Amino acid sequence: MKRNLHLLMIDPQNDFCDLPETYRPTDPVTRQPLLPSLPVPGAHQDMLRLAGLINRGRAGISAMSVTLDSHHRFDIAHPTFWIAADGAPVAPFTEITAAEVRARKYAPRHAAALAIALNYLDRLEAAGRYTLMVWPVHCEIGSWGHNVHADVRAAYGHWEEASLGIVAKLAKGSNPWTEHYSAVQAEVPDADDPDTQFNTKFVRTLAEADRIYVAGEAGSHCVKATVEHIADYFAEQYGPASLGKLVLVTDCISPVTGFEAPYQAFLQAMAARGVQLMQAADVLPELLENAASADDAVEPA
Repeated sequence: MKRNLHLLMIDPQNDFCDLPETYRPTDPVTRQPLLPSLPVPGAHQDMLRLAGLINRGRAGISAMSVTLDSHHRFDIAHPTFWIAADGAPVAPFTEITAAEVRARKYAPRHAAALAIALNYLDRLEAAGRYTLMVWPVHCEIGSWGHNVHADVRAAYGHWEEASLGIVAKLAKGSNPWTEHYSAVQAEVPDADDPDTQFNTKFVRTLAEADRIYVAGEAGSHCVKATVEHIADYFAEQYGPASLGKLVLVTDCISPVTGFEAPYQAFLQAMAARGVQLMQAADVLPELLENAASADDAVEPA
């Protein structure tokens, strides 16, 4: 009997990939090569392995979902939002705390946004998961960097044609007032914006699968946050044993530079809770076996 094997691809986008020159087209406006805004070392090879896994194991994959980091240029986690006390720009990879804003070390460029920003920072810090990080402008909606890595997009396109299926696309991050690492919930949900609140419908769809293979970028942030939210929901709703259906495809995931230790701690914590750690070469036999079982099921008596 064919099993329900679901592939969840988290933010496999150009801006997160350390793409070689042959993958970077010329910007028709600036006449300069387009460059990823936030390249994760190893991500390009991760995506090639992921594409290869999809292409070789295509017939055994029952469902696919891809999440898309989707930001505006003006965003609380972008340099466009902030200014330093001396009027200087705030550099990417700067952490900002509520205390620093109250001390006027940093301020929103729009003075009217101060109260909203402080409320956000207070709530973010109270949650204890992250400190606000100012990232380079990345995955801007409509940009080349927002697009899916070409090999992965081609591979899942072939799956769609072969299976007559649709890869579910889930955008996240378009609310400029909250960070949205996790694909299923913003760091500080906005009561007036359903897109920032926990995506129960999607997570329940995942729960219907026998296996959920997770790949994507970056392991230290969006993969980590997404899997933590899913694992917590699974454990609460279906019991701790349900975490065994989650599989992290570790050679199709890499962390942001400087965040290797939190990523490794995340892997260890998930493994301790029963989440499976596998590589693409280990996953492929499961997909091929699933494809074969489907063929057996339709074979005439």
